[in-house]
Amino acid sequence: MKKSYIQASKSNLLCIEDIVQVKEAFPALSADEVEKVLKMKNSREGNKKPKINMTTRELSRKEVIIPMAKHIAELIVNSAHIHIANVNKCLKNSKSDIIADFIQSTNNGIIITTNKPAKDLNLSTIEKYLKNIQNINPDSIESSHLPKSKSYMKIIGLLYKINQNIISSGFIEGVFKETHLFNDVTLASKPCVIEASPKSDMAVVWLDIWDSQSGSLAKNIINHCFNIRRFIATTIKDTNMNSGVPQCKNCWKWGYSTLSCRSHISRCAKCYGAHITKHHREKAWCCIENKKTNQAATKEGEPCPHIFKCMNCKGDHQADSYSCPYWHNCFNRD
Repeated sequence: MKKSYIQASKSNLLCIEDIVQVKEAFPALSADEVEKVLKMKNSREGNKKPKINMTTRELSRKEVIIPMAKHIAELIVNSAHIHIANVNKCLKNSKSDIIADFIQSTNNGIIITTNKPAKDLNLSTIEKYLKNIQNINPDSIESSHLPKSKSYMKIIGLLYKINQNIISSGFIEGVFKETHLFNDVTLASKPCVIEASPKSDMAVVWLDIWDSQSGSLAKNIINHCFNIRRFIATTIKDTNMNSGVPQCKNCWKWGYSTLSCRSHISRCAKCYGAHITKHHREKAWCCIENKKTNQAATKEGEPCPHIFKCMNCKGDHQADSYSCPYWHNCFNRD
């Protein structure tokens, strides 16, 4: 028995608007034929693979990031109107058409928003002015830079052991330097090598690179194969951004990014003291002079000779060390 158009519209997979559109395009089709066409269309749409978002969308390129201590950032922001005017004078004197609009503070410094993306000369002009501000230590202001996006990829088809040795991130980095595919690629972090599964002899290498917001660099190397020693079937695939558990670079805890950190104090990755890692030798209790215990200060320019302590696993290493068990398990799904 043939169906009417009203009976076809009562199907859970169909709606009246779709039936009308098909009927207008193909007037000769019966109700049964229209239903078949729409069911076929819906099944194809349902089988579509989800789109992979492999590239992060960072701040606008019209923003200049200047890392510095939080109290220095607050000091600058408190007189933001004066500093913006002075920055624009310096930019004008350097014959630049860049104009600074406003300053805002972040957890790790300040951001200056401009009318167009700044060039290297503009960055050095802004940085030079900030370091010459009265009552501010120039060493407390780090190099300025523009925001960068990250693209996330993985390499598959690679043995976990080559010549009975487990492949390491250092080995992978060495291969990249010898492969023309990676000539224009800069790694955002060390590659992470894990077993594809507990019973597999294959590896998956997770890869983060600095990229544009459009992910142009990643698109140039995705689905390409390259050699690692005598093995050929090594393929680069895209993967969803922010793979694995993030580690905060402000307090060094796992589970959230630096931008989401609520700590008002930057912590040292070496001793977890209330100072940035860069100032460990000047601020850490183990490196400064202590007359009560006859402890001598670590000499300037020398690395800290003491044992570090990870605040996550309590191991004898820095909180950002790749030997930390937390780091080795940050890509696990459990």
